[in-house]
Amino acid sequence: MGNCQAVDAAALVIQHPSGKIERMYWSVTAGEIMKMNPGHYVSLIIPLPGAENHDGSGNKTVRFTRVKLLRPSDTLVLGRAYRLVTSHEVMKVLRAKRQAKMNKEQSETMVEKENDGDKLESSSRVLAHDRTSRQRSGSFSKSKTWRPSLQSISEAATASR
Repeated sequence: MGNCQAVDAAALVIQHPSGKIERMYWSVTAGEIMKMNPGHYVSLIIPLPGAENHDGSGNKTVRFTRVKLLRPSDTLVLGRAYRLVTSHEVMKVLRAKRQAKMNKEQSETMVEKENDGDKLESSSRVLAHDRTSRQRSGSFSKSKTWRPSLQSISEAATASR
């Protein structure tokens, strides 16, 4: 009898969307797997530390929270588990992330506009007050400067004769 765990550690596991499990005993690139499974991406399953559960049958199930899509040039490593993800699922997740980002940006913009609106309102009140006070005091504070006119010069010349 051999040690089954040693054989599993020397294999990489690919989980298909249908639930089929495929084991490979050699290194392969993600691009090769994607060519064999058109319309699918290869993702690395990243388990949570200590997230292993034991169900009643004695089997271990590992919950994961993160799936990392691999580039076609990435090499799949022996001893790791990978999952095939359909391009439809990937696009759905990307759309959801984009929508969440847009919603977050819109809410941040709304908060900024509210804050800017409060600032603009108070600054417009200050500007209106300054403008009003300048208009009232402007007529009194502005003094006309004396400018000589030709009549005053000519009158002074005729008066001395």
